[in-house]
Amino acid sequence: MKTKTMLELLTLSSSLYFMAKDTEILDRIKEYTEKGKDNMNAFMSNPEFDENGNELEFIDRIVGKTHQLKEELNEKIEQQVVNFYKKINIAHLDEIKALNEKLEKLDATVALLEARINHLES
Repeated sequence: MKTKTMLELLTLSSSLYFMAKDTEILDRIKEYTEKGKDNMNAFMSNPEFDENGNELEFIDRIVGKTHQLKEELNEKIEQQVVNFYKKINIAHLDEIKALNEKLEKLDATVALLEARINHLES
């Protein structure tokens, strides 16, 4: 009987934990929604004008903002790719240096062996 009670209490406590987590998530969603609403209101309250001085329509403003965000995203992606390739390049340079050092040692060994062979032949 005690085991059954312990299992029920454990199940109840885990259910309460998940319900609390769900309310946490809902609170975060509500917070993000309010921030988004505030940002949208600020975006709509500031009129934007085109080259001719005419006020842009809502859709045109959204398209312009989308293009701006796309350019910023492309710049960030490009920067991350460049950093990644720099790191890879450094790793490859280290490997190439190690291989060159090994090659120099092998060349020295071959030269020493050739000298020994020449000495034995004479």
